[in-house]
Amino acid sequence: MKRSPSLLFGVAFASVLLDQWTKHWATDHLAFRDPVNVVGELVRFTYTRNSGIAFGMFAGKSFPFYIFSVVAALAVFWLWSRHPRLPAARQWSLALILGGAIGNLIDRIRYGYVVDFVDVGIGDVRFYTFNVADSAISVAILLLILLALFPALGGSGGDRSDG
Repeated sequence: MKRSPSLLFGVAFASVLLDQWTKHWATDHLAFRDPVNVVGELVRFTYTRNSGIAFGMFAGKSFPFYIFSVVAALAVFWLWSRHPRLPAARQWSLALILGGAIGNLIDRIRYGYVVDFVDVGIGDVRFYTFNVADSAISVAILLLILLALFPALGGSGGDRSDG
């Protein structure tokens, strides 16, 4: 399938908008309050500030973590420019990675940390708190893994020429 710049930028833009809106909502309604149960204690909203990278790793370290977001965005543009024909699923994956990277980059530039608020787990066994940008990146990576394991999911054509 021929690349669609409107898909890349449209999905990335929508991801950034949803991410920033939900982070704004979380800051206004959840900061300095007890967690809010959404699906019992399995899913709850709780406001956190993540100064590290994914899953809170390296929190409190003095490293310019925004570099990871910039590198991810540049990698998306590089991959996009290298392949004039990409299956729709790969285009969606790249767009979600771009949107997620930009969403978290905005937080790092504005605040020096990323706002996280989705908390999943059972009792004291909790996954790391995350946000919409993290979700977009995670879904994109999962989709890319599935495409690598099951190429037929990506549709025909891929990066190959039709001739």
